[in-house]
Amino acid sequence: MTRYTDLPKPIRSGLVVLDPVRGTPQRVIVMQFNPDTLERSLAPQAAGAEQGDRTEALRVKGPAVETWKFTAEIDATDQLEIPAPHGIHPQLAALETLLHPPSARIRRNQALAATGTLEITPVENPLTLWVWGARRVLPVRLTELAITEEAFDADLNPIRATVGVGLRVLSVSDLPTGHRGAELYLVHLAQQERLAGSAGAGRLEAFGLGGW
Repeated sequence: MTRYTDLPKPIRSGLVVLDPVRGTPQRVIVMQFNPDTLERSLAPQAAGAEQGDRTEALRVKGPAVETWKFTAEIDATDQLEIPAPHGIHPQLAALETLLHPPSARIRRNQALAATGTLEITPVENPLTLWVWGARRVLPVRLTELAITEEAFDADLNPIRATVGVGLRVLSVSDLPTGHRGAELYLVHLAQQERLAGSAGAGRLEAFGLGGW
């Protein structure tokens, strides 16, 4: 009889924040529970299709635009015997700070603006990777974060929440040539091509077609 202890322990999904220059991990955000479902959307970058140019109908300008959506759960209610002083605030903050430039950089830009600097370069956030198993390590930008806090401790710290996360995969169309994220995307794309090549080949007879 199979026992639960015999089942392999599932690996976790999550996000890895990399230093944009050195490529070393700055932060690893491991999902407490793997999402039950993933919603993936791919839209081709067609060349000239909107204008009805018949010579461009089969051409594409680059990799498809790919987005991911999922709901993550964060729950500290089973750990109340050893209460965390801030509930799940730290876990939520780790996700939220992916959307903001660092406060120190904002202050620096404010100081530059106060001295009359006309053009201030927008802040470049660290490179973020979405990791869903060894075959899906993708450079992404967080596009959506919808947090529903569902339970609180006596100090009103959230102790349970569901988080709706939206991600946009960054491809070679989004990143400069040679950028670490662009290279990681090309590795992923080549891996997808190998997986497609290992799929079983169909036959035209299945469609009732023959003689091609």
